[in-house]
Amino acid sequence: MKTLSCTVGLTLLLLTVYYCSAMPVAMDAPVSCCFKFFTGRVPQQDIISIIKTHSRCRQKAFVISAANGRDICVSQNLPWAEKAFDQQTI
Repeated sequence: MKTLSCTVGLTLLLLTVYYCSAMPVAMDAPVSCCFKFFTGRVPQQDIISIIKTHSRCRQKAFVISAANGRDICVSQNLPWAEKAFDQQTI
């Protein structure tokens, strides 16, 4: 009886953990949003890649992967950032 109780409890615990870890995917939550923005300019030669943040993010931004290994958030309103993004997709 004690073994059955432990088995049922463990099974419920594992099911709870499984469904809790799957929740963000099921809810289609934004993967990454920017909350602080770099106000300077990143030189074109230092940009490895540039992507837009998720459409559900509060502020529209680009995430720039720089040559030094850092990810940098910049506003989509910056002309140089828009140009860098457009040039990447050509």
